[in-house]
This record gives sequence, C-alpha cells and structure tokens, in this order.
Amino acid sequence: MEIRHLGIAELTEVPSVAVVIDVMRAFTVAAWAFARGAERIVLAESLDEALALRARHPDWVAIKDGPPAPRFDTVNSPGMVRSMDLRGRTVVQKTTAGTVGALAVKEASLVLCAGFVVAEATARLLRARACDTVTFVVTGEDGRAEEDLACAQYIALRAAEGAGTAEGGGQAAAFLRRAAGSRAAGELATGVRKGVHPDDVALCLELDRFPFAMVAGWDGARMTLRPASP
Repeated sequence: MEIRHLGIAELTEVPSVAVVIDVMRAFTVAAWAFARGAERIVLAESLDEALALRARHPDWVAIKDGPPAPRFDTVNSPGMVRSMDLRGRTVVQKTTAGTVGALAVKEASLVLCAGFVVAEATARLLRARACDTVTFVVTGEDGRAEEDLACAQYIALRAAEGAGTAEGGGQAAAFLRRAAGSRAAGELATGVRKGVHPDDVALCLELDRFPFAMVAGWDGARMTLRPASP
C-alpha cells in the first residue's frame, strides 16, 4: 500500500482514495453523532450554508466550531454531542478544518473521515477495499497538526499490517501520546479554543471507541457522511 500524507493546500490532484483526519474535533464529533443515532451528516461549505439548510429543514441539527451561536444547535464538541438524542436525525456540520478537508477531496472515488475513535474500523475498510494508494489528508495546522498526523500514521500502519494481525491497542500508545501532547490538545485543555467540554481531549483520544468507519459520498447535490461497517 502506497501512503501519502498531505495538508489540504497540498492537494494538487484528486486522489483515488482519501482518508481525511480531524482528531480534535470534527470527526470525533461525527462519530459520536452516529453513536447517538444520527442517520447522516451533511458537510456544509460555509456557516451560511449550514444555517440555510437548518432553516429549510427545522428537524435537522446544525453544528459549528467555536462558541455557541444563534440558530446553531450545538458546537463541535464530543463532550456535548454525546449527551444529545440524535436518533434518525440529519446533522449539518461546518468546521474549520475537518469538513474543509473532506470537501477538498469530494471527487475521490472513496473518501473516509476518521479520528482515533474509528481508527481500526477505518483500517479494516481500507484492507477490505484492497486500496493500493491512499492519501491521508492531515487537516489541522496546514498539514502539520501532530494529533492528525499521528492518527494518520497509526491507521496506515494498521491498514498495512493485514487482517490476520492482532488489533493494535498496544502499538497505539506512542501515537496517542503524540496526540495528547499536541498544540490542539493544549488549546482545548486550557480554554484557548472556545466551545469546549472538559472531557473533549479525553474523548478524542479514545482508541477504537466505535466499530464503524465513516464514508463520505454524494447524496443528491451534497457531500454526506454515513457510518459503514468495514
């Protein structure tokens, strides 16, 4: 398996297979939304689009980065989303990095969105699809976010090892330590970033919390994320 790690700005061509990584916090939040019953997540291009979709569909749930804001239902925090009842709901998500990265590779033949919470399921899906070349999109800090890079490298390791190997909890410790020491983790823990629950960092570092991968694809005219069994 040939692996590439690129920031969003470094995407000069459409990859065949893309794994978009946002550990803190977009795709940890997305995974929690599915765990709380969400049917799908629409990835919005802008805050205005998210609000317009929410206005047209009053039963949809709108999520954004940063502090709470009028007409948004909640913020991009796994600690907050985990207490919501989202059974059968459509979520609209707009974040600074994660959703931007997914939309940047929307023409790829396969787009997966991931964090540590769905790492093994994502690796299993890559193995099941027999992907020859995989581009990991490191969304944070112009492709240099340590938590995203660590997660991408861990998933790549697990995907390359083959289905016959034991699951990688023991291998993961060093990757999780890198993520825990990242700038993003520090900013969340110290309140530099707004719209934060005290448990957010710990929730973002839960390895394989969920058994599903997350696949983004077209649903009509919109890029939509759904859970998928590997």
